[in-house]
Amino acid sequence: MEAGFEVVLVVSQPDKKRGRGGQLSPSPVKAAALELGLPVTDRVDDVLDTGADLGVVVAYGKLIKPHVLDRVPMVNLHFSLLPRWRGAAPVERALLAGDAETGVDLMELEEGLDTGGVYAEARLAIGPEETADELRERLVAVGTDLLVTNLTAGLGKPRPQEGEPTYASKIDPTELELRWERPAVELHRLVRLGRAWTTFRGKRLKVLAARLAATDGGPGELDGSVVGTGDGGLELIVVQPEGKGPQEAPAWRHGARPEAGERVG
Repeated sequence: MEAGFEVVLVVSQPDKKRGRGGQLSPSPVKAAALELGLPVTDRVDDVLDTGADLGVVVAYGKLIKPHVLDRVPMVNLHFSLLPRWRGAAPVERALLAGDAETGVDLMELEEGLDTGGVYAEARLAIGPEETADELRERLVAVGTDLLVTNLTAGLGKPRPQEGEPTYASKIDPTELELRWERPAVELHRLVRLGRAWTTFRGKRLKVLAARLAATDGGPGELDGSVVGTGDGGLELIVVQPEGKGPQEAPAWRHGARPEAGERVG
């Protein structure tokens, strides 16, 4: 930690079953805290007895109740330019909407969903091929600097959010299906989330990487590695057939040997 800051308690989600074995495993935050020798709990109310001056919240995933906020003021690092994309999936929703930029807001935590005033903000352009994981990594780095700089200098008074709110609901698995009648540019954004899928010969085929391409094929029609869409084409780069590991699209085609005009989806 920076000089002048002391972590008195880390609150993380309870251990969950992870992996094929289904064994209980700690969250990455809890694992890192334990490695550093920091005290950890999964009960938010435990902060009430710590004497903490301030709580810092990052992607916690739950609303913190008023009786806790009354005792321990808290700030939140939120990965959007509020009030745009309040809620659970701001990075994913910004990509799906085709936003040209996003950012990090250091904000005052209130009982409402991402409604508090903003202490400081950093803006980032979204790259045309950037994935959700790549963008989130950049936001974490920028957000960390924003947090430390403002805690060191003093938070001051937050400014109210201005503009019409939009809400970033969690991504439902059904939203990740590639529906080939949609425009290629929309499907490309979906692939950049990292979990997009279609089907081939009745089995699921994940599309892990793709790029925009030209084609004369109809929606879902394969032309080499390019799939036709409702407007343009999407070239498959990395796919993962059901029950197998990720592989380059040419290797998948070599094994699957799709017939001329065969379709996915």
